[in-house]
Amino acid sequence: MWSHQEAAAIVTAPGERFEIDVIDVDGVPSKVFKHAPPSLREVFASARARTDEIFLVYEDERWTFAEVMRHVDALAALLVDRYGVQPGDRVAVGMRNYPEWVISFAAITSIGAISVSLNAWWTEDELDYALEDCGATVLIADVERVERAQGSAARLGCRILSVRADEVPDGVDRWEDVRDLDAPMPDVVVSPDMDATILYTSGTTGHPKGAVSTHRAVIHALMAFGCKAALDKLRRPDDAEPAGHPTFILIVPLFHVTGCVPVMLSCFASGLKLVMMYKWDADRALELIDRERVTNFVGVPTQSWDLLESPRFAATDTSSLISVGGGGAPAPPELVKRVASSFKAGKPSIGYGMTETNAYGPGHSGTDYVDHPTSTGRGTPVLDLAVRDPEGNDVPIGERGEIWFKGPHLIRGYWGKPEATAETIVDGWLRSGDLGRLDEEGFVYVEDRAKDMVLRAGENVYCAEVEAAIYEHPAVYEAAVFGVPHERLGEEVAAAIYPRAGQAVSTDELQAHVAERLAAFKVPSRVLIVDEPLPRNAAGKCLKRDLRDQLTA
Repeated sequence: MWSHQEAAAIVTAPGERFEIDVIDVDGVPSKVFKHAPPSLREVFASARARTDEIFLVYEDERWTFAEVMRHVDALAALLVDRYGVQPGDRVAVGMRNYPEWVISFAAITSIGAISVSLNAWWTEDELDYALEDCGATVLIADVERVERAQGSAARLGCRILSVRADEVPDGVDRWEDVRDLDAPMPDVVVSPDMDATILYTSGTTGHPKGAVSTHRAVIHALMAFGCKAALDKLRRPDDAEPAGHPTFILIVPLFHVTGCVPVMLSCFASGLKLVMMYKWDADRALELIDRERVTNFVGVPTQSWDLLESPRFAATDTSSLISVGGGGAPAPPELVKRVASSFKAGKPSIGYGMTETNAYGPGHSGTDYVDHPTSTGRGTPVLDLAVRDPEGNDVPIGERGEIWFKGPHLIRGYWGKPEATAETIVDGWLRSGDLGRLDEEGFVYVEDRAKDMVLRAGENVYCAEVEAAIYEHPAVYEAAVFGVPHERLGEEVAAAIYPRAGQAVSTDELQAHVAERLAAFKVPSRVLIVDEPLPRNAAGKCLKRDLRDQLTA
């Protein structure tokens, strides 16, 4: 079997699809894929050759690539001709997971405008902030988001185009009334360094920041995922191949970077089928996995738990799955073992990325993941990694520090926030804000968010480590560990627990369980046991601040 380094050298060799070159990007020498298309416009245009192949499945709707591209062309023409959208203008998309979200993204970026992804869970005030922050000229939205944003759009002079609406308020255009499905794609030149997307960060505290990516950045994230897949296939040729057409199921929001880049855009670029869910429901997901012969399941660890815990799991045919995993949070080692043993062919996988990296980062799958369940994997040749101290100096292999990224897939900065950009991006390197370490083989271990680390009487307690221990308790379904203020210790360790259905766990029992596995100072001294799932934002990340407030109230 090829080593990781040998396989990487083979797939990136001269003449290969993932050949590496070095160019200047914004004044920084950067490793890039030599054969990358110049913009997303070319990525979407390549889908025209697929004509009658099924691309999108939404409920009972089945959209071919040709049908999707006909709507993409019509919307692109509408944006230019009716609304006067020019390259660099911001066009916001606010809706649940509908085919029109995919169409909107492709149309906007194909004419050189910037697609601004709005969180569909946002309130009126949050939508108002984002629309004003980005300076959107047009908002494409579903009925609920039109209702929430209409007042803000009127105040800001932002036009609204409504989708899936039977009727619309005055001043709002209805898609079916203004489109021309025979209109051609406008002739616009889109270059690699033009801005393509603004995705707002999770914003668990304060206002979110608009992370801006160029066409080059998004495309290199896409190609990096492909490079990783090619590398893994070379190293593990015996891993299961899809029995039929590769098919992804979309179980996370499209306005989140995971749903947009590694799932939706990967399917668009590679001609794969994408099965869309309106909202997450484990039983419905199992039904779709069986019906559509889904091969790839990409979500947050909680969704993998939900799938395995569903009463329908044992009776559902999940044999088509070859990859089960995702990212967004560390997966407990117990979940990795369960995934590895619960599917006929499905192997566990995880990726460590964020909005600022277009979801791409060190990745893990198959036997590598089973053998290193607490690691998030290794990178590919276009990705440089470093672990550094607070002064920005590299720390020795094996020591903890902040993880830094460098590569062509990074955002260029935050919209209208040069100070925040300068704080996060230093000499072409992106400070992740995550604490972790590298081992001798290049495996990355993410141990916590720097801000989530508990500092107890001078001792660092890494929440992910405590959560992993708690998840080994058979009665625990969900767990979150965080710090709460303590007069003498500075902070003490707290945990919120959601037990499995029909099971119970006491504070004393849980503390004894953790004490058997970790040092005494890591054992939660405060435990909150709740009777409903832990609160999460739209990206699937646990809202620890809400739990902290609940516990300290």
